[in-house]
Amino acid sequence: MPSRIFLVNVGVNASHRVKSPLFPDGTFELLPIPEERRWWAPTLPAYPKLERFNTPGESLALYVPERYRNVRVHHDPEFETFTYGDNPNTSPRAAGLKAAGPGDCLFFLARLVPWLDGRFHDEPGFYLVGYLEIEEVLKDVIRFPSGREFQVFGANAHVRRAAYHPKALDGFWVWKGSPSSRRLRYAVPLTRELCDATLRDANGEPWRWDAGRSDLQVIGSYTRAARLVIDPSTPDGREQAERWWRAVAERNGAVRTSR
Repeated sequence: MPSRIFLVNVGVNASHRVKSPLFPDGTFELLPIPEERRWWAPTLPAYPKLERFNTPGESLALYVPERYRNVRVHHDPEFETFTYGDNPNTSPRAAGLKAAGPGDCLFFLARLVPWLDGRFHDEPGFYLVGYLEIEEVLKDVIRFPSGREFQVFGANAHVRRAAYHPKALDGFWVWKGSPSSRRLRYAVPLTRELCDATLRDANGEPWRWDAGRSDLQVIGSYTRAARLVIDPSTPDGREQAERWWRAVAERNGAVRTSR
């Protein structure tokens, strides 16, 4: 049976001065959010230290305003060792992730803005950018990971933050992805059609597309909190999961769709 799917909104958004570029061929770069100033540390990279996915060896600084290029960032999720961290104990928006365990998939949704001729232009949209097939979870971290735990989870931004700021050991969680996890090469638009075919609200009802709000606003409001969005064990869940994975595969080729 296909994995349960949790949806998590990541990367810079409308509240930031930094944007993630979407290129004409459908490829993209995912820019992480700036780290909170109180957590800045040498263990955390600034934008120029992060390599572009599409042109290895070149940095993400090209897409960042000059005044933000030395800002330390919260590079999470990271697709080098496939980890994602959050704190479902203290963040209401992450509380739903407590239910995410081995075999489930964390799908990442990001706000991307078209980039052409060296600048951002046109309207942003929400796109699926990658996923972790969960292999292991590090829960309630109040002591710095050591030994095997550090080897498995040490690349995550929460762990890197805590290496310099012990107060950051506040009970956060980190999810580790299996080798089947993937940073997508081509962004998958989360369209109104795909939402209607696959997603329901927290009460199991279809989304409401209010006439006075744009599709971007509706999608943003429904995806603000990370939560389980597709459960293949429910009456319609298997069909929804298969439709979801087909949408990903249509742009990215074969993907792992079941355990």
